[in-house]
Amino acid sequence: MDNLSDALEKLKIASTDSATDSVESCLDCLLKALANNSTEASMKIHEMGVLPLFPTLLHPQSSCTPKVANIIAEVAKNEFMRSPCVEAGLIPPLVQLLNSTDQEVLLQTGRALGNICYDSHEGRSAVDLAGGAQIVAGHIKSLSQNTEPANEKLLTVFCGMLMNYSNDNDSLQAQLISMGVIPTLVRLLGIHSHNTALTEMCLIAFGNLAELESSKEQFASTNIAEELVHLFQKQMEHEKKEMIFEVLAPLAENDVIKLQLVEAGLVECLLEVVAQTVDGEREEDIAQLKTASDLMVLLLLGDESMQKLFEGGKGSVFQRVLSWVPSHNHQLQLAGALAIANFARNDGNCIHMVDTGIVQKLLELLDRHVEEGNVTVQHAALSALRNLAIPVVNKSKMLSAGVADVVLKFLQSEMPPVQFKLLGTLRMLIDTQGKRWLLSLMFSFIHVGTVGIQRHHYGDCWSSACAGQ
Repeated sequence: MDNLSDALEKLKIASTDSATDSVESCLDCLLKALANNSTEASMKIHEMGVLPLFPTLLHPQSSCTPKVANIIAEVAKNEFMRSPCVEAGLIPPLVQLLNSTDQEVLLQTGRALGNICYDSHEGRSAVDLAGGAQIVAGHIKSLSQNTEPANEKLLTVFCGMLMNYSNDNDSLQAQLISMGVIPTLVRLLGIHSHNTALTEMCLIAFGNLAELESSKEQFASTNIAEELVHLFQKQMEHEKKEMIFEVLAPLAENDVIKLQLVEAGLVECLLEVVAQTVDGEREEDIAQLKTASDLMVLLLLGDESMQKLFEGGKGSVFQRVLSWVPSHNHQLQLAGALAIANFARNDGNCIHMVDTGIVQKLLELLDRHVEEGNVTVQHAALSALRNLAIPVVNKSKMLSAGVADVVLKFLQSEMPPVQFKLLGTLRMLIDTQGKRWLLSLMFSFIHVGTVGIQRHHYGDCWSSACAGQ
């Protein structure tokens, strides 16, 4: 640390004399000290008032510039140094360096700005004020076609800088969206899918931007669905699949993108994940099974995507999902029942499903949960029965199948969501000719609230898979 103190003192003198050789040797000493102990070295640099010297050393033509930017990047890895970097006036000269044509200068400058922005309101505000994000976005767009390793490294740094700049900040994310960053990043994903670091950075950026509703239209105008499905198909590691899932979930809330994902083959990928993990006992298997089955249910919330997968009741996907209902896995039982509820969103589908015996599968599932008492499964199965009972022609068929008898077993449930859905199901079963005995029986057990006659989809279901929980 004594050597560092000496180097800092020499740097103060050399920077005023513009002695390039002396400055460079001092900078090398600083970089070595930061590599050995970043925290202590950063504190020493701050205490000795060296940060305010750096703006004068950040000249585009100076051979010292990449090292100075590198030092700033290393210093800014420490949270306590980010505000001092801003206060020392480092942001404006760093942003100016983004106009350089020297790749090493651009690389170290991108690192420095990205690290200063990380979880720092002051850093982001200063970069925003200096117009840094616009310049970086322009670089990414112009360099996107270049697949040379050095260029891909620079693209990774620039993507990381924009991610740190906008993370958890809706206004800055909206700014990036208005700049047209999304189509550029989607192109990057397609062109550089072989580069793991750059691909992961794109996925993280997508995850941040996809949370904004305003981003969905831009995403829908790209081939993001094809790119994500293609990338997912190549992944073997759990962590990589989870990263893609984290992007898919918010994107799949958009009906246009739902259909695009279905057409791109995502459903087949999800079914494969379910098949591979259904008997797994590892935490990662359980997590993947839940994520894949939840995402499948989410895709069925779109009318077009749902109908495409239903295929007149003969679709292979529809049949596979039905096989989840008798499963011994509660997550698959839940997803299967929710899927049926979502398929049952028009009369034609409902009539076909009742005529092909799906009601019996749901009743058998409910019977299994009278004693087991899994509330989410109970609620999902009742939701499916309620939707199936909406067409007039189905009511008598479902009563004859014993729906009322099975459903009435849950009248003693103390769970309000189950009570509500149960009453809604019974009310749907009452046709215009009567069956009024059901109402009197319901009143003898619990107080009846108002139950609206409206076809519900999965978002209405009370379960861990529901949006808005």
